Amino acid sequence: MTRRPVPTTAASGSRLPASFVMLIGSFTLLPAMSTDMYLPSLPQVATDLGTTAAGAQFTITGMVLGGAAGQLIVGPLSDRVGRRKPALVAVSGHVLISLLCAIAPSIGVLAGLRLLQGFFAASGIVTAIAVVRDRYTGSEVARLMSRLMLVIAAAPMLAPSIGTVVAGQWGWRAVFLVLAGVGGALLVFALLRLPESLPPERRQRHGVGALARGYLDLLRDKRFRALAVLPGMAQAVVISYVAGSPFVLREQFGLSGGQFSLVFALGGASLVAGSQLNAGLVRRISPSRLLRVGAPAMAGSSAVLVVMVVGGVGGVLGLLVPLWCALFALGFVTSNASALALSRHGERAGTAAATIGALQSGVAGSVSPLVGLLGGDAVAMTSVILGTAVVALLVLGLATPIYRRQGWVALDAPGSDPSPDLEGAGLVTSAESGATATA
Repeated sequence: MTRRPVPTTAASGSRLPASFVMLIGSFTLLPAMSTDMYLPSLPQVATDLGTTAAGAQFTITGMVLGGAAGQLIVGPLSDRVGRRKPALVAVSGHVLISLLCAIAPSIGVLAGLRLLQGFFAASGIVTAIAVVRDRYTGSEVARLMSRLMLVIAAAPMLAPSIGTVVAGQWGWRAVFLVLAGVGGALLVFALLRLPESLPPERRQRHGVGALARGYLDLLRDKRFRALAVLPGMAQAVVISYVAGSPFVLREQFGLSGGQFSLVFALGGASLVAGSQLNAGLVRRISPSRLLRVGAPAMAGSSAVLVVMVVGGVGGVLGLLVPLWCALFALGFVTSNASALALSRHGERAGTAAATIGALQSGVAGSVSPLVGLLGGDAVAMTSVILGTAVVALLVLGLATPIYRRQGWVALDAPGSDPSPDLEGAGLVTSAESGATATA
């Protein structure tokens, strides 16, 4: 099979190739589809398998936690053998696990399979981020990752509606058959179009011990740690909403399946709108300066959200409007924090991407069960969202210089970014190598 060559990155400020965005977005889409299409079935799963709301919610959390473990393995592996092979194997595994989920006899088996499903689906996220970092650097990374939200947004906008129809007609097990079909289609797409962005001469040739030391080197970087955990805090906000919303909106507020799907789609649209505004602004304003605005905006919107819910103000709109504002602000957090973290360790993009992804999954998977444990109602869901947003703001403010005088300049400066090597390989633009965008 003839593989398409990896195109050279265009100059800073040029249009990002739509085909490349769709290609990378297709991998990041798979975990989101696997969560959002299944989401409306949670109450039905709880009834059918004789479990509680918290037990059903763990089938969401379990996939997130499995993704954390998967990325820690797939990331360094992709630095060693390339990006293409691990991605293809893992998507194939995702298809197989989806078929097994469709015949799961108990909630324990289903939860275990969802852990494995998250493990395999993680390759999509870590491979996508690593391929992006192989080809781009600086603000172009933040810009492209923001554009990926256009593709990822298809999940919350369409998947719940599809899942509602499928589960309504054929039961929740049929949802996993559809997911197997989606994974199969993505596998064919990847076989035909996924390029190998890491040439053999740039691959890591060290053993397991060196890979472990690579993680330690990353974690010794205080600023990397702080920036890498921020996408996890942002994801925890999203997953807390995702896991709690079927019970809060459908059972507490009485929304129908169609109304829930519409509300969920509007939430996804809010996140996309924030991400696309970020993608446009990051060409003129540095990622760090956008991040220092986005994080407090997310925390402030979450505070209003809790006040509205606890005070019983505005009913369902009192819940949704500040929630959508928080999701809009979140669009300025994930992409910029990830881009700044990756810019510090471009020589091991797969390991760095895996660390970010594992923290993203691990933090989100650890925080989101609190919604069910605290009662699973609107107060529990919004309180967890607020607490997570506040912690994210504290991490950013205390562990980075972003709020100090001219602190964003130091934060934008790359760490061990091997930009000359990448330029020599024709994979990044010299104008973007170590450049700091200005307002």
